[in-house]
Amino acid sequence: MTLTKRYILRLFMSLKYISANVIDRKRGQIVVSASTAEKSMKQAMESVSSCNVKAAEAVGEVLAMRLKVEGLDQGGEGNGIHVDVNKEVEKRGFKNRAKILALVDALKNHGVKLVLDDDGKDDDTSGSHQI
Repeated sequence: MTLTKRYILRLFMSLKYISANVIDRKRGQIVVSASTAEKSMKQAMESVSSCNVKAAEAVGEVLAMRLKVEGLDQGGEGNGIHVDVNKEVEKRGFKNRAKILALVDALKNHGVKLVLDDDGKDDDTSGSHQI
C-alpha cells in the first residue's frame, strides 16, 4: 500500500504557543517539529508574543530549516508535504486564519514543497494542488 500523502503538516495553537509537526504517516511518527515553547525560540522572541502572526512566521522558518536538514523539504520522494488549511482552521475553531497562513507562507517562501489539500480526503489527491 502506498500513501499518496505520506508527509502531513499538523498545527497546534494555544493562547500561549504555536507548534507545527510534520508527520510521516507510513511510520506513524513526527519527523520534524518546531514550537514557540522551545527555549531557543522563547529567547529569540523575548520581546514578542509567542502566539501572534510573527511567531507563526518564525515557527514556519525554523520548521523549513529543519526539513531541509532532514532532506524532507521536498516531502520525501518529491511528493510534497500536505496541509489542509481549512481543516486546521476548523479543528481550532479560529475565525482568523492569519497565523496559519503566515506559517504556511513562511514554509513556502523558504523552499518547502507544500501541497494544499482542500478536500479533506486522505487517499485521493484529485482535490489537491501544489503551492
